[in-house]
Amino acid sequence: MAHEWNICAIDHVAINVSDLEGMTAFYCNILGCRVELRQDNIGLVHLRAGSSLIDLIDRAGPLASEAEGTGHNLNHLCLRADNFDAEEAKAELAALGVDVGEVLERFGSNGRSKTLYFRDPEGNGLELRGA
Repeated sequence: MAHEWNICAIDHVAINVSDLEGMTAFYCNILGCRVELRQDNIGLVHLRAGSSLIDLIDRAGPLASEAEGTGHNLNHLCLRADNFDAEEAKAELAALGVDVGEVLERFGSNGRSKTLYFRDPEGNGLELRGA
């Protein structure tokens, strides 16, 4: 199947965590990531990992269930796409029987972009966003 959009990179991986500060310290102090953006009001820390991000989501915060998949800690995998129009992608995916969430602007490794959430056939959380 041909699409106007083309997957070009993994934008970010989101991990549900019980200890937001401890995990932030581990990824920064042990692995060498750096804090790109903190959104303390929603329990979210974006860590820079090269050209991608690792998002740490506080299990006690409001985002923990927004895109939570069936894995133990993986919240969702975000794929970045070239030539991406979120509304068109939503309509196309919905036409194929995929239950797609609303289009919202969210922060990612390349700044703010319109994105959408959905699940793969095994229930894993996915986010698709523009490049």
